[in-house]
Amino acid sequence: MSQPSDHDPATVLIDTNIPAIRMIRLNRPAVMNALTRDMVASINRELDNAAADASCRVVIITGVGRGFCSGQDMAAANLRNKTGSTGVVEKMYWQEQFSGMAARIRALPQPVIAAVNGAAVGAGMGIALAADIRIISTTAKFLVGSVKIGLSAGETGISYHLPRWVGAGRAFEILLTGRAIEAAEALQLGLATKMVENDQLEAASIAQAHAIMANSPFSVRQTKNLMWASLDAKGLDDVIALENRTQILATMTEDYKEATAAFIAKRPPEFKGV
Repeated sequence: MSQPSDHDPATVLIDTNIPAIRMIRLNRPAVMNALTRDMVASINRELDNAAADASCRVVIITGVGRGFCSGQDMAAANLRNKTGSTGVVEKMYWQEQFSGMAARIRALPQPVIAAVNGAAVGAGMGIALAADIRIISTTAKFLVGSVKIGLSAGETGISYHLPRWVGAGRAFEILLTGRAIEAAEALQLGLATKMVENDQLEAASIAQAHAIMANSPFSVRQTKNLMWASLDAKGLDDVIALENRTQILATMTEDYKEATAAFIAKRPPEFKGV
């Protein structure tokens, strides 16, 4: 069976069969879903599509096969290095496209779940860390790639996100050594919220998405915004001011009125996203 080519959009598969959930599957299993430039462009395009899809409530990103994403396709990068086919301007453009994956995931209005089904290396680790929630298989591991190949460990938002998930002290040690974080340690550090067997990963991720979607769309989107704003806030006063504004806005929605009525009636609310 032939594998998708560098220019084949099938390197990124989109599944919208489950209502309100958009599944993005990285699809180069023969090379552990290593990222070509065109594949990165496809991922960014699909993240933009997700952001514009009002019917989408949760995005799940996972890999096809036994790996989540092994980072940059090193064979393609080595060929460019040998031929000198890429100048500094083009290199910077593609560096921004790679980092743009993490920026887009953060900026998505929908919560993003990374279903990490194996190794997440380099930019693949960056994709997983940019997600709001990580659910992992027992074979998952996270590995900084760049520091092992003569580059810095900071790529695709890793040096920003990792300290926020595991603390600065642990992040320094991981980034400076480039050692792997195995699945059990990822769970223990809080990098992942749940660990399951490989054949249960997709179901666990979908169940997590449904747990999120049980809440009103406005509440979920604003909670994501608040959490990230709080992590970057200067202090408590700024956070409280943003919380106060958001809570008052939420009281003006029809979903809030429905939620309070449902609570009094002791029935499940029926949210409409308005």
